Amino acid sequence: RMPKEPSESSSEASKKMDGKGSEDSEGQTEASEEMLRKRIRTNTPSPHRTPQSSPPKAVSMEELMETAKGVTNMALAHEIVVNGGFQVKAPEPAEGSLEKRVKEIMHKAFWDSLEAQLNDDPPVYDHAIKLVGEIKETLLLFLMPGQARLIGQIEEALDLSLIQQQAENGALDIGKVAQFIINTMGAFCAPCRDEDVRKLRDITAIVPLFKAIFAVLDKMKIDMANFAVSSLRPHLLQQSVEYERTKFQEFLDKQPNALDFTQKWLQDTADSMLGESEGGAAGASRSSPQLLLSVHNQAYLRLLNWDHGMDSFPETVLMDRGRFLEMQLELEQLALVASVLLIVYNSAGEAISGLPGLMDQLKSTIKILLAEMHTPSFRVDETFAAIGEKLCLELGECLSQHGFSPFHTDRQSALKGQIAAVKSQDNPIRKLIDSRIQAYLIGFLEFSPHRSPPPLPGGLAPISKELEEAGVRLSRLVNFNKLVYSPFYHKILQDILDSFFVVVVVVVVVVVAFQKSCPRPASFHSHVNAMNILETGAFLSPAPSRVKYCSCD
Repeated sequence: RMPKEPSESSSEASKKMDGKGSEDSEGQTEASEEMLRKRIRTNTPSPHRTPQSSPPKAVSMEELMETAKGVTNMALAHEIVVNGGFQVKAPEPAEGSLEKRVKEIMHKAFWDSLEAQLNDDPPVYDHAIKLVGEIKETLLLFLMPGQARLIGQIEEALDLSLIQQQAENGALDIGKVAQFIINTMGAFCAPCRDEDVRKLRDITAIVPLFKAIFAVLDKMKIDMANFAVSSLRPHLLQQSVEYERTKFQEFLDKQPNALDFTQKWLQDTADSMLGESEGGAAGASRSSPQLLLSVHNQAYLRLLNWDHGMDSFPETVLMDRGRFLEMQLELEQLALVASVLLIVYNSAGEAISGLPGLMDQLKSTIKILLAEMHTPSFRVDETFAAIGEKLCLELGECLSQHGFSPFHTDRQSALKGQIAAVKSQDNPIRKLIDSRIQAYLIGFLEFSPHRSPPPLPGGLAPISKELEEAGVRLSRLVNFNKLVYSPFYHKILQDILDSFFVVVVVVVVVVVAFQKSCPRPASFHSHVNAMNILETGAFLSPAPSRVKYCSCD
């Protein structure tokens, strides 16, 4: 119930969030903003860009601040839209930090000064009246302009000039003023703050009461900011695509090299895909839009195997870097779980197949032991040895309960060795599971309302639920990103494809000229034929490697 009179509007709510709310929520998008600001500060073309990037452009301090503000707003709007659970949180200094210590010292000095003034004879109310003025401003922030009756009540009860006159004449009842403030807070606060407001009524000392009032008001500000976020979200969903695209275009106008890493990301993906298309027959039959879409989807999939320590993240997905990293770590763990379970069930054979609850029990054990696999303290050798020991123990107990003979010692040793080998990224079983996960996820990116969901590849049944959830999250993230940045992607991808076909044409011309200037037997022409290159789709692999030259001796 906040506020209790109607006439609320989302636009006014956004004004309330604009100050404290947006400031507090900067922590939610700090990573993406920092990376973009870094690009602004450096303003240096990337050495990897193809074609060569624009020269550096001088940026004034005013332009820098304006661009940084635009990036902050864009990142905040993106977070609200993409993250359904987004909430503004009060900033808290790290425990034991200098900032926290200074804050505590300053607060203590202020409240001690206030208490000393109130204990004077006669009491001095200068600081107390200033605090009442701040509380009054905060209470008015919770109201809409149309709520004239409530505004009038607050203005009348907390009339600072009247309170000042009462203080000078020794007629001020500061307790009465505090009770009005508490009653008003109780009327304005969210239901979750009722208990906090009730506790205020039990405080009798003035200084602790004011401290507690400000603490509860800070919480109410956060509540109001989150209320504004929830009110704005439906409107942002309608406007977010155009808004983010416009903001990014403004950023690109000031920073012409702001797509360097995006272009390199797409170029590397295209080179990898086209280079692997030996023979190229399948690729040649594709239309240009299909090829562009395939390259684009594969580029998104590469983000789930990104080396964040070595490669710079593409600018167009920078605000979702944390989400891609989270999925990457989750998929790495799921791949290990599926690999170990595949080894266990292949080793145990029919003895354990179909036993109810065993799969979930083994899966839970593996996930618990791998819970800290991405932390610095994780010890891979000890962990996989523990997994082998624990699984052999659980399998032995299960086999005994169902009347089967337990594993022989040699068989247990072999199973433990196979499990320990999974820790290597070059392990064949792990690579097989990884490739099947990639194939399953690419199916989600190619999924459309007119097509059925991708089938689950073999060996992934134990992690099917988690993979499906990851696929849905990935597709939503990718689809939104495509909507926002589609004009930029289309131009880059089309340029990549056009430049590739230019290379093909040049190679064909060279081959034809070579054939005419250096006639060879028919066997040679059947081996190197310009028309065959085009007809068979050989241009989808590196052209020079497809042409076999001979000496003209």
